[in-house]
Amino acid sequence: MSRNLLIMAVVALVAASGGYFLAKALNLSSGTGGPGVGMKVSDATPAPASEDLLGQRRPDFTLNDTAGQPVSAGDFDGHVWLLNFWATWCAPCVEEMPMLSQLQQDYAGRGLKVVGIALDDADRAREFAAGMGIKYPVLVGQADVVLTGRRYGNLTGMLPFSVLVDAEGLVRWTHLGALTRKDLEHQIKSLR
Repeated sequence: MSRNLLIMAVVALVAASGGYFLAKALNLSSGTGGPGVGMKVSDATPAPASEDLLGQRRPDFTLNDTAGQPVSAGDFDGHVWLLNFWATWCAPCVEEMPMLSQLQQDYAGRGLKVVGIALDDADRAREFAAGMGIKYPVLVGQADVVLTGRRYGNLTGMLPFSVLVDAEGLVRWTHLGALTRKDLEHQIKSLR
């Protein structure tokens, strides 16, 4: 019985700290802070649900990569690309990253670009991705990443969250939760 209580306490602590982190990232309490300074959720353009984006033009964004260089959504136009929102502290995110890295290699000749978007510190994300052998671009941020995720239909803020965009820049598929290679390949092949 005490083990079940311990497990429940750990789950509650993780959920509470995740909510605190999200609130801080969105600057819900003070309206001041890091990236997205002064932007509150109420200030943001209402976010569409992911199913409302299907068949629509992908939202624009500009985020920094782990070296501090700005990268925009338009940089991937003309390619099929998979946006994968993740964090170093997200176990399902970490589990799918080797598969995504291999998929990037296997489908690079067909124009597929995998783009990781980390809700994390740039140094931590860079070191983590290097340690995992990730070869695809990794963009980073805090509130700006959360808001980008919302623009792409992730209204819950949960991770991992993935979006498949076709070569014309149209959103074709969104997925909340861990990906399987089989499901992802099915979606990629349906675009050809």
